[in-house]
Amino acid sequence: MLLSPYPTLGERLRVGLLWAWCAMVLIYLVTPLLIPIPLSFNSGSFFTFPLAGLSTRWYEVVLGTERWRAAIGNSLIVAFGTTMLATSLGTFAAIGLSSPRFPARQMVMPLLISPLVVPIVVTAVGAYLFYAPLGLASTYGGIILAHTVLASPFVVVTVGASLTGFDRNLMRAAAISGARPALAFFRIMLPLILPGVLSGAAFAFVTSFDEVVVVQFLASADQRTLPLEMFTGLREQLSPAITAAATLMMTLSILLLVVANLLAARARRRMRVLPA
Repeated sequence: MLLSPYPTLGERLRVGLLWAWCAMVLIYLVTPLLIPIPLSFNSGSFFTFPLAGLSTRWYEVVLGTERWRAAIGNSLIVAFGTTMLATSLGTFAAIGLSSPRFPARQMVMPLLISPLVVPIVVTAVGAYLFYAPLGLASTYGGIILAHTVLASPFVVVTVGASLTGFDRNLMRAAAISGARPALAFFRIMLPLILPGVLSGAAFAFVTSFDEVVVVQFLASADQRTLPLEMFTGLREQLSPAITAAATLMMTLSILLLVVANLLAARARRRMRVLPA
């Protein structure tokens, strides 16, 4: 809400109430996410408030136990593989959809982003039934492919948003100058849409790193990811180590999104200072 140059008392009150309401909504949404952080430093063996004492013993359990370290390694393997595949496919799909000559793009776009609205259980069951006869179930490749389906829509949306301001005459000028399509893409288009690509890659990584339902259907006993290990621990043995793992996951996801936003902002600043 914008204030007039000479706001009245009523306008100031409305803006103040709006800011207060936004702050309350933000606190309501963020507070449940912050609860595991103090619990992860509890020296006791149960989820209790107030804390029995401060200790890093549960972080030592997560980072020092073979079971937890294997789960972290599996999560990173799947997340990095998904990020690379989803970013590549999503970027090319967004470029194709942004072309005015692409046939039936109004129909293709809803299909590409449909994994965002389809219940995850439906996707997991469908992936298992499709992959099992092909031998892709209980393989890293199968999990990465399934996570790519879930992560690609984020890349398509973010890269598509970056392409709305892209002038395709630049690609035509590069072609007239003798540049091959691949060279024109890496030298001209990619630097201009890089903020959207980085943002999409960050969302793809977080989507894969935090996913648990598909992994339950497709992963073998040796391919348990960190979220699946946490979910299994909630059912079999309640331990504050779960809160330590959750805190590490949140920290990694937040750091990744912050770094991606910083790199995207830097890329935008560099584009602004380039000579016309």
